[in-house]
Amino acid sequence: MATPHPWTTDVAGRHAGLRLGAAQIATELGDLHANMARHVEAVRAAAAAGVELLVFAELSLTGYQVGPRVLDLAMSRHDPFLLQLSHHAPAMTIVVGFVEEGPAAQFYNSAAVLRNGACVFVHRKLNLATYGELEEDKYFADGRYVDVVGHAGPWQLAVLLCADAWNPGLVHLAALSGATALAMPVASGEGVVGADFSNPEGWALACRFYALVYGMPVVMTNQTGTEGAVRFWGGSRIVDPFGRELAVADAGEALLTADVEYGAVRRARFQLPTVRDSNLDLIHREIERLANRIGVPRDIRTS
Repeated sequence: MATPHPWTTDVAGRHAGLRLGAAQIATELGDLHANMARHVEAVRAAAAAGVELLVFAELSLTGYQVGPRVLDLAMSRHDPFLLQLSHHAPAMTIVVGFVEEGPAAQFYNSAAVLRNGACVFVHRKLNLATYGELEEDKYFADGRYVDVVGHAGPWQLAVLLCADAWNPGLVHLAALSGATALAMPVASGEGVVGADFSNPEGWALACRFYALVYGMPVVMTNQTGTEGAVRFWGGSRIVDPFGRELAVADAGEALLTADVEYGAVRRARFQLPTVRDSNLDLIHREIERLANRIGVPRDIRTS
């Protein structure tokens, strides 16, 4: 059994350690109670291993292919059923996937961030995957915001759900919003995008790229097991701020753990200052210019 990390937080936060965890579990499609039992088991194991931030997969409480069962599986972010998970490890920050019912009877593919028995943050999926064999926008409303939530000391957590991470602009916004750690819950099945696209290779590359370019640890948690003809390939991983893989799962159920320290974020961002040099004024100006050009025939556009 792993022992808690030895780091303590000094005034500048440079030695603030964080034990990360990725809970790769098999879910039973549509069975909230069976899935909650698996979540509780994983949370207890993570607590025993000293994990402080634990990330489950996308739609981990319901299974991914919920389809028209959204109405039966949806809950509010303050539903006692959802919040009970945090009571098993109150000091742990837990990222869990669920179908959220928001205001005006709108339904979202969401990730809740739980701590001390409460939901402290929710990320609603922004890029609903509707390509290949995926059809999320038939069932979910899309999110509207990229934001971060404080964890402890200097740590600020951003959450992006699966296809969100295939829009580099969203990762960029998360980093510029102050994220110093990135949770990426996914539900990635083999062959669902297309025969020429390898999901395992693509996610391995994306995780290392984002961690390296933005100087922040990444926790990517995928599902495992099958739902009908879809096989989830697992492959969850934890990557450090220099793009180095600290822990990688195979295809089965697993609890990954790894230690990171804020000093590594400081060094990475000092040596490769992507966040510092982002030039928000330039990006804002150019996006506005591009938006104003939409609908104008290409042959009369001016540079």
